[in-house]
Amino acid sequence: MAVPGDPPNGTPEGIGGGDDELRPDEFRSVVFDEDFVRAARLQEFSAQERMGEHARAVRSRSIWSGGSAGPRTGSPGRGARQGMLLVLLIASAFAIAVYMGMRNPYVQAPGGNAEPLSSTVVPLAPAVPVPGGRPADLYANSPAAEYRIGAAGITLPAVRRTHHFTESQVVAALSIAKDYLVQSSLDPDVLSGAASRPVRVLLDPGQLAQFDESVTTPSGDGRHAATGWLVRFDPATAVVADSRVRVSGILAFQELNPEALEVSTDHTFVYAVRPAAGPPAAADGASLFTVRRELRLRFDREDLTARRAEISSAYVMAGPQDCATEPAEGFRPLLAGAGPTTVGPPASDPYAAGQPRRTAGLCGVLAPAGAPGGPPATSPPPPPAAAVSPARPGPSP
Repeated sequence: MAVPGDPPNGTPEGIGGGDDELRPDEFRSVVFDEDFVRAARLQEFSAQERMGEHARAVRSRSIWSGGSAGPRTGSPGRGARQGMLLVLLIASAFAIAVYMGMRNPYVQAPGGNAEPLSSTVVPLAPAVPVPGGRPADLYANSPAAEYRIGAAGITLPAVRRTHHFTESQVVAALSIAKDYLVQSSLDPDVLSGAASRPVRVLLDPGQLAQFDESVTTPSGDGRHAATGWLVRFDPATAVVADSRVRVSGILAFQELNPEALEVSTDHTFVYAVRPAAGPPAAADGASLFTVRRELRLRFDREDLTARRAEISSAYVMAGPQDCATEPAEGFRPLLAGAGPTTVGPPASDPYAAGQPRRTAGLCGVLAPAGAPGGPPATSPPPPPAAAVSPARPGPSP
């Protein structure tokens, strides 16, 4: 008698049809233990899981599968653990790469290699009484009569490429140097002491701390004189009487090394000033104040791209001033009618304990208007009591 599941015509000849013909010895080598089940690539869902409307019959056991591949306890299977381990390794490698990049000793912070400014500010005492009058008349009777007005007096030289810098890079360095001279010598807010930001934004980041200290707490120590960075007048002493400042000078450039350009400037600025407390429209209350600035500006490739400069040195002569006053904070012009003053800084007493130490200063004598002079030349600081004409600079003493 046939049983359910048997073929209608019985078992075909040659094929065993009953359980008694099965030979268990043939399957003894196949062991369906727990490791074998866990290693399976496919796993059948339970009957309850297959009751879902869109449920599949089996689940994937790949390493990217989010389902549990373990036994009924619900613990993560081998594939899930491998996936988590791979993600952890990738995250660790990325974190190590970022850390090594930040700790690389060969990567320098922007502007971190800038050298501090070295400045010398020399007051020039008058040799004769300071003449006064209207600004136009004063200019006409001074060596600045033929000077150009404002930025027009700062002209660029003929440009050529250097061995490691292109012509456009040289032009960029010269134009940045001109911008620095304009902002630090001609800006009305800078001259009055009301602002310093127009100059600050043009500096290498490595010099900003020194510049800020020079502006807020100036000192005549050769490093922190505000007048080494810019031209400004003591607002309690004098103000600019004519915005048409007379300017004359030269710019030059050279390649210092394959990574740096240097621009040197030598310009004379002549200002018409008047007493800060006097009436603005005084007919004859103005006088001339002359400032000669010799600067050296250094540029690397990053500076040229960011349009900023590193001011390596500044040599400034300015007068008429009293040599007994400290010009580090701001210039204090001797105004119309003031006579000659004692040349030289106040004496320093080495035995006076408890008093602040003064830095020994330099002083020169301002040559009278119309004194003969030679071509501009960069010179060392003049000795005390040497007659110096910043408007018509002479040869080195």
